[in-house]
Amino acid sequence: MTTRQEQAVLTAPTLSRTGRRIEKWHPEDPAFWAEAGARVARRNLVFSVLSEHVGFSVWSLWSVLVLFLTPAYGISHDPKTAAAEKFLLTTLPTAVGAVARLPYTLAVARFGGRNWTVISAGLLLIPTVAAAAVLTPGVSYGTLLIVAALAGVGGGNFASSMANINVFYPQRLKGRALGLNAGGGNIGVAVVQLVGLAVLATAGKEHPRVMLAIYLPLVILAAACAALFMDNVADVRNEKRGMRRACREPHTWVISFLYIGTFGSFIGFSFAFGQVLSNQFAGHFLSHGTVDPVKVAGITFLGPLIGSLIRPAGGWLGDRAGGAVTTLWSFLAMAVAASVVLAASEQRSIAAFYVGFTALFALSGIGNGATYKMIPAVFRAKAERAVAAGHDPAAAEENARRLAGAVIGLAAAVGAAGGVLVNIAFRQSFLATGTGNGAYIGFIAFYLAAVALTWFVYLRPSAGRLAGV
Repeated sequence: MTTRQEQAVLTAPTLSRTGRRIEKWHPEDPAFWAEAGARVARRNLVFSVLSEHVGFSVWSLWSVLVLFLTPAYGISHDPKTAAAEKFLLTTLPTAVGAVARLPYTLAVARFGGRNWTVISAGLLLIPTVAAAAVLTPGVSYGTLLIVAALAGVGGGNFASSMANINVFYPQRLKGRALGLNAGGGNIGVAVVQLVGLAVLATAGKEHPRVMLAIYLPLVILAAACAALFMDNVADVRNEKRGMRRACREPHTWVISFLYIGTFGSFIGFSFAFGQVLSNQFAGHFLSHGTVDPVKVAGITFLGPLIGSLIRPAGGWLGDRAGGAVTTLWSFLAMAVAASVVLAASEQRSIAAFYVGFTALFALSGIGNGATYKMIPAVFRAKAERAVAAGHDPAAAEENARRLAGAVIGLAAAVGAAGGVLVNIAFRQSFLATGTGNGAYIGFIAFYLAAVALTWFVYLRPSAGRLAGV
């Protein structure tokens, strides 16, 4: 070790903790990061991913459970009405999850990241136990709606998990860390569909509660691991007026709009894809005259799986090429993929339709990582401007960190609301025309608008442009 390196280690801030509470956290200090920070951050990231993964799975349960539902479970005998009823069952947890993300973000500062992860994981028992109690033949459709809405608590886990992990990592590694955290959670959408496929293929569509028996112990495991292995960081407690200040920041709403297009597409398509295939290409999935849910589930998991696995690549690209550049090209490619889906729908080509939709999942995953990378980058750039204008560097950095944490939660909530819009668009399109064509046209228009907005705010040559976003 050189003299300079030895001096850096000697002068590095030490890791001070009381039990599972870290009193001082200095991720931007290279010596502190090398000595203790990286190890602690990685451990918290691993168990954050576990909790968020289970949360996403519970949130997505009804995207699979609807494949089990027949008129015996309160669903209409009329195919068009039944399709609308099932889309509503997947819309409700998406909507509740979007709303839950705001208080979940604030809860990290109020209770501590570790403490809230334990609580939020435990709350997943409510929708899981409730669904296990009511999913029997003869249940009313109204009861299904109430219980489906309860699954929305799983959607809140993402916002609190991302706000918590954002605290642990230095600026240069936030894109990759947030991408891994989000991707590990997002993959819960694909995993729950694979679990559903396994249950359908073995126990049969008459036994939806087998899925819930699988997830109950996983919920308990996630809560226990968070309690045993995660940490609270004292510096993020008592966050004051962060959300209010974030709401007054124009960049908050620009990024939130972009996240509607990336994450809203991912979660909306994940919840709706099985139903879209079942209704638009029913003839390809028939068995004994009815749509076979095993055949549907056998191909629906791939899109969410790819979109989840590729999300860290979006953060990685954002770290290197810039979040705004990566986001812009993602939206442009998504408009092209949605055009392929529309053409395939009109031509009744299931092969082209499936390829186009799989591309949409992959591109939305890349866009998710890139857009989230933009959040800390935007506020870091604003902090650098403040320092250049004579403001205190430590205060400017702390302000940027607090605003970024608030915007992460706010953008997560608004982005999840995009999933609601996707399901509503499909519901109305199928009710009106029996196809999703109207919805696909709306998606294309939105993606092109997002391209224009990204360029105008972050990439257009301008004296006011933020560097490094």
